Amino acid sequence: MQIGYKLAAEAFGPTELIRQAVRAEAAGFDFVEISDHYHPWLDNQGHSPFAWTVLGAIAARTERIGLATGVTCPTVRYHPAIIAQAAATLALVSEGRFTLGVGSGERLNEHVVGTGFPESVHERHRRLREALEIIRLLWRGGYQSYRGEYLQLSDARVFDLPDEPPVIAVAAGGRAAAHLAAELGDGLFATEPKAEIVEHYHGSGGKGPRYAEVPMAWAEDPHTAAQAALDTSRWALTGWKVMSELPNPVNFAAATTTVREEDIRKQFACGSDPEDYLNAARPYLDAGFDHLVMQNAGPDPDGFIDFFRDDLADRLRALDA
Repeated sequence: MQIGYKLAAEAFGPTELIRQAVRAEAAGFDFVEISDHYHPWLDNQGHSPFAWTVLGAIAARTERIGLATGVTCPTVRYHPAIIAQAAATLALVSEGRFTLGVGSGERLNEHVVGTGFPESVHERHRRLREALEIIRLLWRGGYQSYRGEYLQLSDARVFDLPDEPPVIAVAAGGRAAAHLAAELGDGLFATEPKAEIVEHYHGSGGKGPRYAEVPMAWAEDPHTAAQAALDTSRWALTGWKVMSELPNPVNFAAATTTVREEDIRKQFACGSDPEDYLNAARPYLDAGFDHLVMQNAGPDPDGFIDFFRDDLADRLRALDA
């Protein structure tokens, strides 16, 4: 098992995210993962820097820790040719520490370029398939062209390629995306402890790393932790159908007016008792995930990193012994 630290790019500016990543490496985390958003989920989160710049700076400031996007949509706001180039460059400057997490995206981030966001999940999956095919094609080297139903590539070449291409982890919430992860990806990415997603992935021939985000909120007491998560992360309780469809932070604020502290505490490990965090992690391990991302929504990131180093890391790793 590997344990990651989620860089909350919607809640912190770029220099703070870089500082947290350096601290996460020193505290013993195996990798950091950053969301690739244009907007935050809620206006009061207040941030959303360009993830690729932040990752490049982290690569320069660290030596060991892995880097990952969680996740990038390479079909609307970005063309996959740009992601192929960006990921190859980051793999080089990080000396092979980068994992490209990809998914079909959310309207929140993709509508900003004014070309619309696909209405159907089927079209989103088709677009993601074409994007992955383009990325793989460009990583072969040489000049390449591609003509799909939705995406095209014309006589393009990525000149700077690593000896080994980055691992691609494909986000999945069901059978179709899990199959795509096995067919065109090198790993799986999910946000829920659903064993059937891993089973679909393995059943389709997938053998790579399986990433999952574990929701938690660290503070000395559970009430303070839960209130912080309620203030900035209540959007996480809306479910993927809502999360993928709403266009702006104001819509997420409106959609979450009925979320209460007790709802947060049902989904997030809150407070400073290591047992609560172990209980939150177990379902993901039981479901077959082997790369767990600690997604802290508490008010004190340094306190959480220290808690992980001093009280949680060894116990968490022992779960996989």
